[in-house]
Amino acid sequence: MPTFIPRSLPHGLEALTDLALDLRWTWSHGADVLWKMLDEEGWERTKNPWILLQNLSQQRLQQLADNAPFCQELNRLTEERAAYQTEQGWYGEAQANFDIGRVAYFSMEFGLGEALPIYAGGLGILAGDYLKTASDLGLPAIGVGLLYQEGYFRQMIDADGKQLAIYPYNEPSTLPIQPARMASGKWLHIPLNLPGRKLMLRVWQVNVGRVKLYLLDSNDPLNSPRDRGITSKLYGGGKELRFLQEMVLGIGGWRLLEAIGDKISVCHLNEGHAAFVILERARHCMEQTSLSFDEALWMTRAGNVFTTHTPVEAGFDTFPAQFIDKYFPMFHDFLTRTGLSLQQLLALGRKNADDNNEAFNMAYLAMRGCARSNAVSRLHGKVSQHLFSPLYPHWPIAEVPVSHVTNGVHVPSWDSPWADQLWTETCGKQRWLGGTESLHHAIESIDDATLWKLRANEREDLIHYARQRLALQLGQVGASPEQVDSAVQVLDPNALTLGFARRFATYKRPNLLLHDKARLSRILTDSNKPVQLIIAGKAHPNDIEGQRMIQEWIAFVKQPDIKGHVVFLEDYDIALAQHLVQGIDVWINTPRRPWEACGTSGMKVLANGGLNLSELDGWWAEACTCDVGWSIGDGKEHGGDPDWDANETEQLYQRLENEIIPLFYTRDAQGLPRDWLTLIRNSMKTLAPQFSSNRMVREYVEQLYHPAATDYKNRHANHAQLTKQLHHWYNDLRLHWHQIHFGNIDTQKTDDGWSFQVQVYLGEILPDQVRVELYAEGIGNEPPLVITCHCEKEITGAIHGYSYLADIETTRPAIDYTVRVIPYHDEAQIPAEANLIIWQH
Repeated sequence: MPTFIPRSLPHGLEALTDLALDLRWTWSHGADVLWKMLDEEGWERTKNPWILLQNLSQQRLQQLADNAPFCQELNRLTEERAAYQTEQGWYGEAQANFDIGRVAYFSMEFGLGEALPIYAGGLGILAGDYLKTASDLGLPAIGVGLLYQEGYFRQMIDADGKQLAIYPYNEPSTLPIQPARMASGKWLHIPLNLPGRKLMLRVWQVNVGRVKLYLLDSNDPLNSPRDRGITSKLYGGGKELRFLQEMVLGIGGWRLLEAIGDKISVCHLNEGHAAFVILERARHCMEQTSLSFDEALWMTRAGNVFTTHTPVEAGFDTFPAQFIDKYFPMFHDFLTRTGLSLQQLLALGRKNADDNNEAFNMAYLAMRGCARSNAVSRLHGKVSQHLFSPLYPHWPIAEVPVSHVTNGVHVPSWDSPWADQLWTETCGKQRWLGGTESLHHAIESIDDATLWKLRANEREDLIHYARQRLALQLGQVGASPEQVDSAVQVLDPNALTLGFARRFATYKRPNLLLHDKARLSRILTDSNKPVQLIIAGKAHPNDIEGQRMIQEWIAFVKQPDIKGHVVFLEDYDIALAQHLVQGIDVWINTPRRPWEACGTSGMKVLANGGLNLSELDGWWAEACTCDVGWSIGDGKEHGGDPDWDANETEQLYQRLENEIIPLFYTRDAQGLPRDWLTLIRNSMKTLAPQFSSNRMVREYVEQLYHPAATDYKNRHANHAQLTKQLHHWYNDLRLHWHQIHFGNIDTQKTDDGWSFQVQVYLGEILPDQVRVELYAEGIGNEPPLVITCHCEKEITGAIHGYSYLADIETTRPAIDYTVRVIPYHDEAQIPAEANLIIWQH
């Protein structure tokens, strides 16, 4: 077993180890010069300073130690890193008002950089951006994930245009990670009981600026060959492998936090994959207290936050109940300690607790085990309320407890060197380290010539990169030297450059542009107004239709008449994405609404001066106005209607032909497209700050983490007195809820509305345990109207019968209003923690 002890470095170079193991170099490019001095060719090929440090000869290292400019640069970076590590950041200033304790962020994947390929796509990129932003803002957060031996597949396109799935091995010694050590120096392992054996999980530590990411890894010689493969592939294998991975992430992840002694206030589940942490956290709470499992869940649920990214029910991870039986040792231990029956455990992940045939749904477990849940855009919030409404029977859709925090991107990870310089000169170096409210004033002052020069530099750089990447791509499939050399002739650094890069899945409609190939060819080959297109994207190895759509694009690219105007670049990864979002003029996105939960790729072009042409879905549904970009669609849902697809295809072509292309090529006497640059300036000043992860993480702190941490602290205090009260309160309600019924309801017209007098019989429930309300559906896009009725007097001769009164000012008819009774406790989240409700009718 390798020791992974950093090599001995010459005197004066010791700080290189810490710099190379801190992934801040994936977004803070101040060290790029140093890494080039170390090994310029190696840096350009790998973007991994840890590999460079491993591979340099001792002689070369000694030369660098004797090189005064190199040592000066190393000392400067060491001092700058030390200053960054000790800054209090935005959170340090905000903590007095928004104390969040410590946050553990669980995710199946993390996309931090090409040097650590443990991500597949948008979910992982978001998780990586989250950790980087948490570091920049000074959040007390840690990440928990898995170290995959092969990760997600790498894509190659063969000579026939078919996608090949390649799985290179992630050799740990080449990754910028280190074993997590116990105080004794021993490598930290986390045990999990499986049938007939014990699974030992190695723990790795990744330094992400001021934040630590811990990765669990089953590839230990102590395990059987099969168990070593549990963390082999990301989203590979079948359901059983996914089930085991999610056990490792959730259960193993919480045990990891216990082992390192981190006192966590808030567990943030980035998707339902980690939902087993809910069970393990509650079980651990039981061991630390004298609480029952139900009471422990009441305590810990307050500190759990669930972010759903799924716009369709089919996207939820579900597992057959037999898996719980098969891995009985793990769950037998859990059931024995908690006193739960198997049916009670399964009920936490089912719509219908009595349906023995229903699969166990991880998203349902997450909803039931987290007091606060959020979607990732405004529209996705509404979609999610529909998806989860079966868990809250008889509750209005608008009150299903899913809020939204729209995703954002970590701008320093995605801006070009020219954009970074421009933003620095205009807004200062601290622009993404705190509030962004004032940035738009500075951007507004940038002149047109400067913006156009920015775009020219970025586009030219992208064209050169695309040519290099295409040449490598052609060489790997056996193209002739002449064909490889021809790559330098594709694309034009002055032409309008369109980009489409994303996962090739049917709902994303990546071939919408190919609906009329002849028309697209004419658009691309207009000699007076040249247009070019760069395509990239993977299809899941099991997605046959997605792979077919890739083949259709490859066939189109090979047509002689459009040669050089469109390229398909294989293996869409972070490195390619960074170049694309920096150089693309117009980013195209064509999902079938409302199936794009958010979609952050279009956000990444904003700070670079790129513009968006997108379906009104995800983030673009709340961002798009006519002065920042273009849209297709009508803002409504049309399912899979092929006629509507054709309609939106026509919109897409017309937007390009009649608006986008003419605007780009309308130039003044100085050669500047003034109206185009106005759009760029508007987009940069309004959308780039709004859709940065800086705003996103601050919203998580203020809207979710702070109240979650506060509630958890309150429920933990005084030997869990509040927890026990809440548990008793809810059990009382559940036991006697059927006794509630309505008596007479008297409605009187008043000068400015209505007066309602309602008789409610609560049985053995006390009036302060519930709330009686008048409810009316909202009109149009307005939210529902909810008016609290006040307890006026007891009803003579009734046991807990009361007369309630509500006076409302309204022009609406009385029939619009209905009476309901819901649970009430000022320390409970309703209906997330108590979904009881009874209506008058």
